[in-house]
Amino acid sequence: MISAPPLGRLLAGPPHALEQGYAAFAQQPVDWDLMDERLPTLPVRQTTLRRPFTVQGPGTFFGKHIRTLTFEPRESGGWWIERSDQTDALPFLVAARNVWTTGDVVSNIVLRAGPPHNYLRMVEHIIALKVGLGLDHVLLRTDAGDPPLFIHGSMDLVQAVESAGVQELEQPATWVTVKEPVVLCSPSGAFLALAPCRTAQPELRVDCAVDFPNVIGRQRVRFRVHPERFRYAAAARTNTPAWKMLYCQTLGKLFADIRNLGYSRENILIAGRRNYRNAPQLLHGEKSLEVVWHRAALDLLAAIALIEDGRFCGEIVSFKAGHQLDVQLICQLYKHGLLRKF
Repeated sequence: MISAPPLGRLLAGPPHALEQGYAAFAQQPVDWDLMDERLPTLPVRQTTLRRPFTVQGPGTFFGKHIRTLTFEPRESGGWWIERSDQTDALPFLVAARNVWTTGDVVSNIVLRAGPPHNYLRMVEHIIALKVGLGLDHVLLRTDAGDPPLFIHGSMDLVQAVESAGVQELEQPATWVTVKEPVVLCSPSGAFLALAPCRTAQPELRVDCAVDFPNVIGRQRVRFRVHPERFRYAAAARTNTPAWKMLYCQTLGKLFADIRNLGYSRENILIAGRRNYRNAPQLLHGEKSLEVVWHRAALDLLAAIALIEDGRFCGEIVSFKAGHQLDVQLICQLYKHGLLRKF
């Protein structure tokens, strides 16, 4: 893995903050190192779904409404999203060029193209399947810009894909990597770094660390991306500090964007200063790593899914980063022409 500062060419951010951030990252112990885990045989040709499937659930931002997603096979072109309720709008590609915002009240990736209402919020927990399961081409139909929220993270989607099946197409898989090591850093010292693939066969390696000033604390995992590992991590729920949950349930109800949120004690992990307010999951030994697995698999891999040129291989190091830094880095790759075929 990337092992020394400055982690590559600094594309944006203060150098002194990167030095401080890297020093803190280097001192943080690894809770679970899976780099030596044996990889299953991965498809050498491009993939799609064997048959369509539909899932439903309460809306993420409008919890009283039931939302529907339908996944359909495609033979080429990557992942596309079609709003069935926006009859005059065209489908749009899952790509960095179509990122509208990374949220305000709730941090999330919003994709949009064309008319203002042709969007889908909180796409990260959906499009992460593209990278985590190695699923190259999908048409996603949705009846609203508000996706369903599931109790078990994205596990419902993973199980639905498994039931529908994945099939290989005739075209060989296309892999891309970065031309050189690059890094993006925020003033707080949070950073995200990418490095070229250095193995004979294409693979994606992740070293991800989080550090919260509450019971979550410091968590760090290292792993190579493959469907079985992604399946394990897909059950990780998003998290929120207890004070924010309390605000949403009291004063926040004055505001429609907060009043209608579909979050509950079942579908989100609530973290107090010293204790969790509900039961954490994904324990390794006696320590829950649910938060770092959510960050590494459902947030970080979603950002990688915004690369439209093919499957990405290489190395990723993430320290205290979030959606905004993720999207900025992927956009910088295209702005500076930093991708190449592997």
